[in-house]
Amino acid sequence: MTRIVVLGGGFAGLEAMRVLERRLGGRTDIELLLISDRNYLLFTPLLPQVASSLVEPRHIVQPIRDIRGARRFRFRRDTVCDVDLSGRRVILAEGPIDYDRLVIAIGGVTPTYGIPGVEEHALNYKRLDDAVLLRDHLIDLAEHADHEPDRERRRRMLTVCVVGGGYTGIELVAELEDFFSSYVVPRYRGIDAGDYRLMVIEAGDEILRGVHPTLAERAQRRLNREGIEIKTRTRVTRVLPGAVEVSGGTQIPVGLTIWAAGVKGHPTLAELPVTRDRLGRIVVSHTLQIPGYPEVYGAGDAVTIEGNPGASIPIIPAALAHGRLAGENIIADLAGRRLAAIDFAPRGMLVSLGERDAVVEIMGLKFSGYLAWLFWNALHLYKLVGFRKQIQVALDWSLAQFFPRDSSMMRQPLRCPICAHPGASPREREVA
Repeated sequence: MTRIVVLGGGFAGLEAMRVLERRLGGRTDIELLLISDRNYLLFTPLLPQVASSLVEPRHIVQPIRDIRGARRFRFRRDTVCDVDLSGRRVILAEGPIDYDRLVIAIGGVTPTYGIPGVEEHALNYKRLDDAVLLRDHLIDLAEHADHEPDRERRRRMLTVCVVGGGYTGIELVAELEDFFSSYVVPRYRGIDAGDYRLMVIEAGDEILRGVHPTLAERAQRRLNREGIEIKTRTRVTRVLPGAVEVSGGTQIPVGLTIWAAGVKGHPTLAELPVTRDRLGRIVVSHTLQIPGYPEVYGAGDAVTIEGNPGASIPIIPAALAHGRLAGENIIADLAGRRLAAIDFAPRGMLVSLGERDAVVEIMGLKFSGYLAWLFWNALHLYKLVGFRKQIQVALDWSLAQFFPRDSSMMRQPLRCPICAHPGASPREREVA
């Protein structure tokens, strides 16, 4: 019996399993096993809309067992603790399991770059529970600021700093602008339009690297018109309770810091005897195999392809291409055929700029505004896995045009940490 194990239930892992199931699912001499610490697929492009209360969190996840349906592969929800490459074993929290072929697609994490205070005083923004926690913190800020008589103190409480000017950070800050302007200001009588402040801090020369410069400039102009501050060529050197320190030692008072600064390799894989890039991602060959371990393949955010940075960018189309090729190459390897090389290049970029605006570059065509926003919505609705989820998200969007967003908090603090000390860290608020 040949056991093929796929680690990771994201886009790369599920795509690899889909290919393997289609070609090998009927063979009794093949065992297919998918392992993930979550029992659902998260549709990450809609994560900012969870933070802004536009979309219900459960509507952007699809249970893996529902995706599997009548397919033959097994699914195991477990946590990967280590991989014994020499012994061909995956060490799981509930015990080891052997493999004959392995696909590592457990994704990445957001790097802190060794900056002091990030883990203690900033909110991470990567998973579904991060978005839900962020949503609760934003509402908590508004609740306390609503009855704060000191305007300067109130403005500091409602200052939200997003670190990272990539797709994630820009789409998030645009959603937060919609949330504050269309929901918080009209419904919290103690908060005026000038009381909240949103900013993006980006260490590079520009936001939205990878997007055509014309569209990136257009996006920045739109955000500036909405009052969002964009600070490029600015490095965060420390995160404090209630402030971020930037290069030069300047401290900017904030009520909440959100860390959305890139992707690095998963820490679970940090001890593997393999080559890594500067961000800790595993370096794989053009066939997605790990050098020295031809039976092991890498896919998605966990890896970078040697000599091909364009095929290694952490976006969903790249993850799908990786997963597809990993599955096809395993099939070719079992059949004794020549393995294929990765052939992927981004065909377009789509960035939402909040309600009724977006910038789109696809197949050489560049456009922005309301039409781009409709295209962004239509494409992401189409890409959602499952007709039920498509209906649920479409209803969320439709109902938002007529009814206010839901501002009920999922968890209630036992004390008022913000009143006790403005700008209390997200970790302190979480345990409060």
